[in-house]
Amino acid sequence: MTAELKIKGRKIGVIGMARSGLAAARLAKRYDGIPFVSDAAPETKLVEATSALRKNGIPFETGGHTGQLLKCDYIIVSPGVPSNIPIIREAEQKGIPLFSEIEFASWVCQGKICAITGSNGKTTTTALIGEIMNAGGTKAVVCGNIGQPFADVADRLSPDDGAVVEVSSFQLERIEKFSPKVALILNITPDHLDRYKDFQQYQRTKYRIAENQEPGDFLILNSEDAATDAADIKTKAEMKFFTTKSDKNAMAYVEHGEITLNIADRATPVMPVSEILIPGPHNLQNALAAICAASCLGLGPKFMAETLRKFKGVEHRLESVGRVAGISFVNDSKATNVDSVCWALKSFDRPLYLIAGGRHKGSSYEPIAKVGKGKIKGIVAIGEAKEIIFDDLGHDFPVQFADNLENAVQTAFELAIPGEIVLLSPGCASFDMFENFEHRGRVFKKAVASLKNGQEKDETVVG
Repeated sequence: MTAELKIKGRKIGVIGMARSGLAAARLAKRYDGIPFVSDAAPETKLVEATSALRKNGIPFETGGHTGQLLKCDYIIVSPGVPSNIPIIREAEQKGIPLFSEIEFASWVCQGKICAITGSNGKTTTTALIGEIMNAGGTKAVVCGNIGQPFADVADRLSPDDGAVVEVSSFQLERIEKFSPKVALILNITPDHLDRYKDFQQYQRTKYRIAENQEPGDFLILNSEDAATDAADIKTKAEMKFFTTKSDKNAMAYVEHGEITLNIADRATPVMPVSEILIPGPHNLQNALAAICAASCLGLGPKFMAETLRKFKGVEHRLESVGRVAGISFVNDSKATNVDSVCWALKSFDRPLYLIAGGRHKGSSYEPIAKVGKGKIKGIVAIGEAKEIIFDDLGHDFPVQFADNLENAVQTAFELAIPGEIVLLSPGCASFDMFENFEHRGRVFKKAVASLKNGQEKDETVVG
């Protein structure tokens, strides 16, 4: 069945008025579907979203989900919506199909889909692949959990174009035919255990990215990630591997300090590791993953090296904010799980004060103690998880509480001395205090800017 037949004249429910929900409703409207959008929040908190829906002539409801959704032919569920709310259970009982926005958008996408998932590194790797593709002359649109929703751009791509899509486990829960030409699973570490019954369920959800791939497609895996079991992944795609070690069986590996690409069983040097601009051992893994994906999409080593030599990373991921009175500030708001905080800590060799906390996601914070030993001088904890952070880490580091992020920045600034770092790397979801991790990062940067206005300025950028 063509995309038009799947959408035209169909009553299409959308649960959630965040970016992906609004994009799905707009896509339905473009293809003459009949969208209806529902959100549990009151309209007073959804002014911008409801204004956009009115402008597009799309009906909606706020303040709860009614039986209107159960009159739809199928329902698109936004990724932030809990999977066990009553309206979803009712729809399942009635046999109403439920899809994610990436599934819905894929119906109208003619371009080659490169989809990236994993617990950490998704945003950096997604952006990097897009940069390499565009450098090599292939029009690529970076979308999904990074930037614009897939549904806003999917139908604008020709067969020669590429959609580089950052995909979360939440989005993979409700796919049916979603089938990327190239899929990547970067790593799997405990995350979202407040949503999944155990780590294995989370792991299996990540594996779904490959379940609809066909022969001629590629699945790229991290051979160093113990939790990614290639033998347990059901796919028809050809598996390729990357590693920071010397392994000539991998597609991309490191040998004698040189990133090397295995093309047709021939070792092809790409560039020295030392010339990668983005810092940290995790970013070397991200670079190797991106190189594999770009190679599978037909891009050559020249474009990979050119991009990696100038790619500065993404906003809110180890983003250098600057220095105030000799103290460096780093925005790592994208670090929404404990493993991501650990990778951030490995990227620094100077003493630092860590600002952490937010909405707890079910994982212990204790791994931070081992990685942070000798680096973390103190922790300023915020949000709903601050008591848990104190319980897990208070015996290893001094922990102070702050009522909000602005106060946390001020507290850390007062504790730090010139040459040290204040690192925002929360290890938690942002939704207890902020709209999303981007909002949290912007508040952090604004707080640092306020410090600059009141302190002796030293504008040297963090190295």
